[in-house]
Amino acid sequence: MRLTKPTLFTNLPVTCEARDLPGDLFAQLMRDDPSTIKGAETLMLGEMLTLPQNFGNIFLGETFSSYISVHNDSNQVVKDILVKVLQVFYTRSLKPLIADLQTSSQRLNLSASNSAVAELKPECCIDDVIHHEVKEIGTHILVCAVSYTSQFGEKLYFRKFFKFQVLKPLDVKTKFYNAE
Repeated sequence: MRLTKPTLFTNLPVTCEARDLPGDLFAQLMRDDPSTIKGAETLMLGEMLTLPQNFGNIFLGETFSSYISVHNDSNQVVKDILVKVLQVFYTRSLKPLIADLQTSSQRLNLSASNSAVAELKPECCIDDVIHHEVKEIGTHILVCAVSYTSQFGEKLYFRKFFKFQVLKPLDVKTKFYNAE
């Protein structure tokens, strides 16, 4: 996930008249909901914070920061875990530039470490925070690739993609007129 500030969680209150068929059922559910403010359940804002579900826009020159976490949800120990974080930049013709992070002038790998973790026990995780100054305008895709060896010696691999836009922070346009 991209490191951003959380916002207040908004709930959608559902109310009805006491004479209606559900009666007090919706009001009781809202009173029991942990995200609502006690005594003001019909307000949309709650007491909880939420993180954004998408990357949103990033402006040219900003430092892109992201928290990468690989969690072993299984009940088996996995070995030789390698987490590779790539950023793919698309040109205006939408042809991918092949690289860890490739622009017109440089090629970078965003992973902090290129060495594999020996083993990852059940319910444990590998965490990393990456930082990179964005220097290209256009569509970017962050690719998180994980390869590992299962308990039975089978080599497995999966990838997760996160797409985001890099925009101009300021646009200056000039027009010239001939005055005769």
